[in-house]
Amino acid sequence: MSMNIPNLLSYFRILSAPFLLLAGWFGMPDIFFILFGLMLLSDVLDGFIARMLDQTSPLGARLDSYGDIVTYLSTPLAAWWLWPDVIKEELYYIIAAIIIYVLPAFFSLVKFGKLASYHTWITKVSAVLMSIGVVLLLGFEYTLVFHIAVCFLLLEMVENIAITMILPEQKSDIHSLWHALKAK
Repeated sequence: MSMNIPNLLSYFRILSAPFLLLAGWFGMPDIFFILFGLMLLSDVLDGFIARMLDQTSPLGARLDSYGDIVTYLSTPLAAWWLWPDVIKEELYYIIAAIIIYVLPAFFSLVKFGKLASYHTWITKVSAVLMSIGVVLLLGFEYTLVFHIAVCFLLLEMVENIAITMILPEQKSDIHSLWHALKAK
């Protein structure tokens, strides 16, 4: 197990997810937003620091993906406990986002036996949009950015599934479908 700063930031996200759920369960929205913000910040910083310190690795890419998964799956449940009316109103978008997020992972597991860690450019854009959208949705009940983020997730899903179908073996850090075609 490699203990460097980027991997520790990913471990932080993984270990924070249960506490995010507890904040939701115990009705602590301030703790939820603090933890959610720190989890998002650690997601931004882990890759940046890994590249800056030349500490990128397949393990780091997988840890980042696992951190993303636990963040994106624990957030809706915690939010359900804290803001049930908002979640009920946006339930179709939330269910769509979860399905859209899970489908590429399913394709990767079927084809490669493990999760993909492509970190495409559209993934980065959709992550930023989704983060802002979730904060605006839960904090201010403003839905437009969240809805746009779900549309970007759909584009991300299509690209990630296409990359999985194209690549003969699992690779990390494929920036786009064009890069996957080049790598093939």
